[in-house]
Order: sequence, then C-alpha cells, then structure tokens
Amino acid sequence: MSSHAASRRAARRPSRARVRRRRVTVLAVAVALGAALAALISGLGPDVARELTLPLRHDDIIRQQARQKNLDPALIAAVIYEESRFRDQTSHAGARGLMQITPETADAIAKHSGGVRFQQEDLAEPQINISYGAYYLRLLIDHYGGNQTLAVAAYNAGSGNVDRWVAAAGGAEHFSTAEHIPFPETRAYVENVMQRRKDYRHSYAKELGL
Repeated sequence: MSSHAASRRAARRPSRARVRRRRVTVLAVAVALGAALAALISGLGPDVARELTLPLRHDDIIRQQARQKNLDPALIAAVIYEESRFRDQTSHAGARGLMQITPETADAIAKHSGGVRFQQEDLAEPQINISYGAYYLRLLIDHYGGNQTLAVAAYNAGSGNVDRWVAAAGGAEHFSTAEHIPFPETRAYVENVMQRRKDYRHSYAKELGL
C-alpha cells in the first residue's frame, strides 16, 4: 500500500476524541428520551401511569374466579401479568390466552372439571382462560399442601420437576426458591409473580375486591 493511500485511510478513520464525542451524544440523547418518557407518564396522571406499568384487565372475572376457587385475586392477576401482560397470545409451545394454558393442561382440566364441550379455541375467551388457569392454580396449591410458592413454580416448570426439587430439598419445609430451583427462568418467574402479587394488592385493592 502506498503512503498516499495509507494517509487517506488514516484520514477517513475517526479520531478517538470524535468517537468519545459521539458516545457522549448518544448517551445524552438516551437520557433525554428517558426523562421525556418519564415526564410524559407522570403527566398522564397516576391512573394512566399505573395502567402502563401494571395493567389490569378482566378484574370482574378475576374476582369471580378467586371467590369460586378460594384464591387470592392478586395472585391470579400476578400470574396473568407474568404470563401474558394481559394480552391474548399463543406461545411457541402452543400455550394460549391470558394465563398461557397448554393444550395438554387444558384437556386435563376439561376432563377433570367436566367441561365436555370444551374446544382448544375456547382458550381465547378471557372467561374460560382465567377459569381454567385459576382451576389449575387451585389444583397445584392443594397438591403442595397450600404452599403457593411451590404452586407458582409448578405453574411454570410443571409439577413433575417441582416434585423432584422438593424431594431433593428434603421436603417442602426445607425448600428454598434460590437454592433448590435449578432453572433460572423458573426462579425469576416465582420471584416476579410474588412481587407482582404484592404490587397488585397495593395498587388495585378496590378493583380486586381486597
């Protein structure tokens, strides 16, 4: 390569000072956008801001199912939030609706509860989806002797896995989410659901009938 070509390439290469200035500019823009977004959310009022950060839909169905299944409505809301953010959707594994019920679980619940007319498409209906999800939560809580942490873990990872983890821990009384759940996704899921449960109890006590 000639010295002339090398000098032209060096001239095209940005200096360290210019690179630093670009990084500072990008950071400043990001901070400004974050501040603008925060100001926008706060300016919309507490109710709108709450809806954006912690949405709640179908609270009438949640209250109904909580009464029927003897569940904390905030727990149902927290599971829905963690599963779908209150949006009807289908996962890559085929789990459907607000509470992300798998086809196999839905069929088992329908058989167990006498839902003889149930079809998989019904899971798109909030009433049926929340009813089936609450039914499943109740079964899991009963299976683990009222231990809601284990029930939430099983909702995510399956009762077979949780049963093995509990046995390895030496029983439910010795079980620790941090120590005995080997799946990072399930550990985070349990922690998030339990935190969202507190948030829903605090932010939506009236709507959830608490």
